Amino acid sequence: MKDLVTVDNLVKHFLTQRSFFKTDKSIVRAVDGVSLVIEEGQTLGLVGESGCGKSTLGRLIAGLLEPTSGKIQFDGKDLTNLNSQEARPVRRNIQVIFQDPYASLNPRMSAGQIIGEALLIHHIVDKSEITNKVKYLLDIVGLSPEIINRYPHQFSGGQRQRIGIARSLSLTPKLIIADEPVSSLDVSIQAQIINLLVDLQKEFGLTYLFIAHDLRVIAHISDRVAVMYLGKIVEVASSRELYQKPYHPYTEALLSAIPRLNPVKVRKRIILKGDIPSPINPPSGCRFHTRCIYAQDKCKYIEPELIRKDNRQFACHFPLD
Repeated sequence: MKDLVTVDNLVKHFLTQRSFFKTDKSIVRAVDGVSLVIEEGQTLGLVGESGCGKSTLGRLIAGLLEPTSGKIQFDGKDLTNLNSQEARPVRRNIQVIFQDPYASLNPRMSAGQIIGEALLIHHIVDKSEITNKVKYLLDIVGLSPEIINRYPHQFSGGQRQRIGIARSLSLTPKLIIADEPVSSLDVSIQAQIINLLVDLQKEFGLTYLFIAHDLRVIAHISDRVAVMYLGKIVEVASSRELYQKPYHPYTEALLSAIPRLNPVKVRKRIILKGDIPSPINPPSGCRFHTRCIYAQDKCKYIEPELIRKDNRQFACHFPLD
């Protein structure tokens, strides 16, 4: 399987002003040395608590943010060294589905204008063919072409997200970054959108980076799963292996929170101690040691490396048996 995206030691730090005085500034370590691979035609699920850096990582890969350091390779090209003119045709192959299906759509534009805007800017089709192309895109995401002249406020949340999906498909991308695309939708609508994304992947050979905090959703759509904690990747494995046997204590705690219908297979609930530490001042050593029930002295002072074993990766001094 070909590697479509390779992220190597990616770092994104934000400078923030903590008080009224301009001299009092701090560094937010949103993404702090992330390395991962997304294989072509596959779905990599990215999970973790709110504030762990998932969305920031997605925006870095999409080119919406500039990295502090590190490399992002897409289809063999180093995106971090391209100028704006060189990056434009490459960026066309990376599209984003945003979390909020209302805020991500321009309320002053009709559905047809929203979907057709990128076609117009990138000269994908002739102006005379844009309407037909837009109607085709509406049809493949399960919307009637008759709604082409309606505005975002006239649609439900699920319909708005389908418009967002159609917009992301308009440039026939290779990679779609789905940033919590169903978290704001009703459960029944979530299933419809997830099934739509699965069908579109099969039809068009798409590659997904699927960002979510709901591990049930991730299990349904992902081939591999990367678990992120406080700006770092702590475990990567196939979806089946991760859910059957997590190696990292943080992954174990996340999986224990998934509701199960079968009482025989219910995992013992693991309650993490305290809140997630601040990315401004992360703990020394293993960043998870302040909340880990298995932590030992070594964890406080030595940061574990992300090592590979049996086609999976984990960053833990004392992995689970």
